[in-house]
Amino acid sequence: MLLAILSGENEPLLFGVFGAVIILFLLVDLGVFHKKHQKVSQKEALQQSIFWVIVSAIYGVIIYFYGPGPQASLEFFSAYVTEKALSVDNIFVILLILKYFKVKEEYFHNILFWGILGAIVFRAVFIFVGALLISQFHWILYIFGIFLIYSGVKIFNEDEDMEIEPEKNPIVKWSRKVLPLTKSDYDGKFFIKRMGKVMFTPLFIVILLIESTDLIFAVDSIPAAFAITQNEFVIYTSNIFAVMGLRAMFFLLANVLDKFYLLQKGLSVVLIFIGAKMLLENSYVQQGLGWLFNVEHVHIPIFLSFGIIIFALVASIVLSLIFPKKPELVETKS
Repeated sequence: MLLAILSGENEPLLFGVFGAVIILFLLVDLGVFHKKHQKVSQKEALQQSIFWVIVSAIYGVIIYFYGPGPQASLEFFSAYVTEKALSVDNIFVILLILKYFKVKEEYFHNILFWGILGAIVFRAVFIFVGALLISQFHWILYIFGIFLIYSGVKIFNEDEDMEIEPEKNPIVKWSRKVLPLTKSDYDGKFFIKRMGKVMFTPLFIVILLIESTDLIFAVDSIPAAFAITQNEFVIYTSNIFAVMGLRAMFFLLANVLDKFYLLQKGLSVVLIFIGAKMLLENSYVQQGLGWLFNVEHVHIPIFLSFGIIIFALVASIVLSLIFPKKPELVETKS
């Protein structure tokens, strides 16, 4: 029975099993390990990060031996690593949001928990709507390719210092205008009941802002996943496994992100490569290449793609450590 599930003969049931496992981990995490608000230590964050990497790797191995096979397994790992890398920018923005609203560190875990829960739901919608559109309009893939190249070039040329302006966010403007808000966070609650009326705390706005920024990042990550594979199950599971490890990675990297300042460049190279790969495998582009360069067929094997993605990200991390960022000179008035 288990082999039938894993082999893809009963894909709806496989989706159900995957969903049950994720929900189980979420319930255990919130209901057992974090019943009370508490600051997550570096040791705990490291343990959780290692745990989710191991679980994700085991799943990739299961795909290799009992699922669709080696091709799908490499696609899973490629999409997983790409999403992990894209999450670094997401972590930085989340950190800026939490600092902007002066959120206490003991509330970080609870906020990220509900933020990730929302990401699981919204990314499922993004992926399955994207798959439906691609099945009806295959040319959308090439729009994805162009968009990824554009995003990669934009990220490469962006200033390393990122600033956010939550007060200009339309969701924040709407919530402050429409929702009854409190000034206190009321011990980490998102809403309270006062005199029979529901009041929302500032932490509720933080959740809304984090969810909206995750949707923006999904605009990059979902097309990148579709550029690697069109298998909806591989895309969703790799994406969600990466998202599930995002909270632990946040606590692990929040204070050291500046050390990996070249990771942004490496990520841009990955996006440009994935977008170019998608376009090069377009039949019309191949006809043009055949006419110009006498090339009959262009195909980049998935193992080569995986190697290039890993190399670009690892090289950017290593170079960041070999050539550390120079501290900015502080001008003093004479």
